[in-house]
Amino acid sequence: MNIPFHKPSLSGKELQYMEEAALSGKISGNGPFTEKCQHFFEEKYKFAKALLATSCTDALEMAALLLNIKDGDEIIAPSYTFVSTVNPFVMRGAKVIFADSNSENPNIDASGIEALITQRTRVIIPVHYAGIACDMDKIMALSVKHGIEVVEDAAQSIDSYHNKAALGGIGTMGAFSFHETKNIGCGEGGLLTINKPEYFSRSEIIREKGTDRVAFSRGEVEKYGWVDVGSSFLPSELLAAFLLAQLENLGPIQKKRKELWNQYQLGLQSLEIEGKVKLPYLPSFATNNAHIFYLVLKEPEQRSELIRYLKSKDIQTAFHYLSLHKSDYFKGQYKGPELPNADHYSNCLLRLPLFNSMTTEEVQTVCSHVKEFFTKH
Repeated sequence: MNIPFHKPSLSGKELQYMEEAALSGKISGNGPFTEKCQHFFEEKYKFAKALLATSCTDALEMAALLLNIKDGDEIIAPSYTFVSTVNPFVMRGAKVIFADSNSENPNIDASGIEALITQRTRVIIPVHYAGIACDMDKIMALSVKHGIEVVEDAAQSIDSYHNKAALGGIGTMGAFSFHETKNIGCGEGGLLTINKPEYFSRSEIIREKGTDRVAFSRGEVEKYGWVDVGSSFLPSELLAAFLLAQLENLGPIQKKRKELWNQYQLGLQSLEIEGKVKLPYLPSFATNNAHIFYLVLKEPEQRSELIRYLKSKDIQTAFHYLSLHKSDYFKGQYKGPELPNADHYSNCLLRLPLFNSMTTEEVQTVCSHVKEFFTKH
């Protein structure tokens, strides 16, 4: 049995909606399918404003523009994350202050953030790894205390909550990904959520190349022109049509993924009890959207051996991020302390296959071979 790490799948009316978009005569961005997707998020998760973007990276670039990030500003972000978390802010001239992860899970260690704050700190960027919430109570308390904005990197976090608040709707802004590897996808796509009304109007301008075109389309101005900085962040209606079909099936998709995730948890918990691996940890305030199931092994060599072993059984796995403070781009600039938890996850975390069309038999096969590996090593 060949089990890929990921396999994109259709959930319902993707092809039908894409055909409708193509035949409508409107396939550029900000058409009816875009509006329906945005309304879905505003209605279901009570986001104050939701704007589709071409990627989560672009959503974060919009956030950096909206917050007027400039040379000399500082942002605080976890080192254990994808480069897109910080790159949009670096492009605007910001200096990244990297924070360590928790010992329990890869999320930012909220208890260590305050020590990193200076007079130049403008933004804290919590990354909800695997769709599991960071400690947003602590982070938002720091935001209020120090007058710092919070931009949630919720790339992996659709349909996940901190207590009863949807991730992406807690900070000043949030950014989601609809890359094909996410629970809900359209190949490439993203979403910016804006939770403070003072940013609503300008967010539309920035997304439309710095023009007031959206206001013009609503009849609010007689003509539109260049009024601010901006870029082309709009996805096409074809992508929005595909995305809408997936969103309509969010419930069944999430139910299936959680069943698979729980099957992994049940099938591998004996290894954690025996002290051989660590399984995903969920704090009491966090829900689980079943985006990733991962193992944390004890040593990098052990992870490499397990990857090779599972590959020999036709099972594809993947490690995840490399600590950004040790990246080729940043290591010469980093002057901070060691970040041992981030490095540990970089060296020892392994993601197992998990995708919407995966079967319970495939999960059982993966679990069987993982346990088999530990009986031989």
